[in-house]
Amino acid sequence: MDLNILWFILVTVLFTGFFFLEGFDYGVGILMPFVGRNDLERRMVINSIGPFWDGNEVWMLTAGGAMFAAFPHWYATLFSGFYLALFLILVALILRGVAFEFRSKDEKPAWRNLWDWLLFVGSLLPALLWGVAITNLIRGVPIDARMQFTGTFFDLLSPYTLLGGLAFLLVFTLQGGLFLALKSEGELKERSRQAALRAGAGAALALLLLVIMSYGVTDIFSRFLPGILLGSAFITLLLSLAGLYTRRYGPGFLMNGLTVILVTAGFFSGLFPRVMVSSLNPEWSITIYRAASSPYTLKVMTVVALTLVPVVLAYQGWTYWVFRQRVKARDLEY
Repeated sequence: MDLNILWFILVTVLFTGFFFLEGFDYGVGILMPFVGRNDLERRMVINSIGPFWDGNEVWMLTAGGAMFAAFPHWYATLFSGFYLALFLILVALILRGVAFEFRSKDEKPAWRNLWDWLLFVGSLLPALLWGVAITNLIRGVPIDARMQFTGTFFDLLSPYTLLGGLAFLLVFTLQGGLFLALKSEGELKERSRQAALRAGAGAALALLLLVIMSYGVTDIFSRFLPGILLGSAFITLLLSLAGLYTRRYGPGFLMNGLTVILVTAGFFSGLFPRVMVSSLNPEWSITIYRAASSPYTLKVMTVVALTLVPVVLAYQGWTYWVFRQRVKARDLEY
């Protein structure tokens, strides 16, 4: 296989894995102030993702590193053009990580409430901005013939991309609600279900509108595969809601996870062989061939990836297996 194509697929897989895993992670952080009615319940919510959240973020770092090494021109244009948006994501993730650690340093309610809301903001902002970023890739941004971004932060904001951000946010919130329903019990479990049902109804509407708008705003449906993937994503989202409604949380969680996978794959397959679309001139769009590193670099990276990625997958799978039990109030230390 052409190594340029192989690495485009691998970058897509890394982003897909990141959105699948970090999606429920963000969703739990978003729901925490609303489903946790007291400090004990909020501790249970945090403990449900405590063993996983930092490992999930490794997928984002790996995706960025793979992009930098395999497609340096893509990395340079994306990170310069989306600089403010990515900076906001970074600040939010720092606040989020600090909130996990600092919340328990003081028992004062005001202190813990502050970090609870910073955890909420640190989860909501990345979920929203990642959706904006992905939809901008396919909608197109001002890129000139030298592969340089010539616009501003406000060029990234449009009804279409903001709808994309809202769709990602609601799908992730639904995923977080399903995860909490799997990991909790009692009133916390029921409140998580109700929150997930509300988020899911909004997610279904937002995703449907996003698919419809994609038909008019982008060329994503000029090929057969993206349309099939995005259409299937809407179906799996409805199946997820059906599982949630009937309290079959495991199948619901898997179906919504499949929705995340199908949406990501649909957008990246619609993008291929481009990695960023130029809104100034389609011929100035950055492709996997214009953006790629040397063939030797791609060969070395392929060997390293095939060697180390299975180890990472095995370790993370082991982590989820070890911490698979429900979080129970009686198990928390006081």
